[in-house]
Amino acid sequence: MSQSAHSAFQPQAEPTHCFSVHAAAEPGVMPRVLELFAKRGLVPSSWTSRVGAERDLTIDIQMVGMSAEVADYITRCLRQVVGVQVVLASRKRTIAPTSA
Repeated sequence: MSQSAHSAFQPQAEPTHCFSVHAAAEPGVMPRVLELFAKRGLVPSSWTSRVGAERDLTIDIQMVGMSAEVADYITRCLRQVVGVQVVLASRKRTIAPTSA
């Protein structure tokens, strides 16, 4: 990327934390997962869930503006939820154009 193109873009101030939760397709899993956000006064920016052919549940959650410390803590808590098998966590930064 050229210097002029690089200077026209800057990282978004608030990163988006992404969580992918793989669990048994049981009725209590989704409220237990959502509770980890709700009891901290957080509403996920995006929530998508689906049940696979093998009766497994996948929940994809995105949170904008969460601190890295809170995201790490929620990741650890998600891994302890009954019925949850795997939790993948990542952080993405959006490159936003600046007014030059």
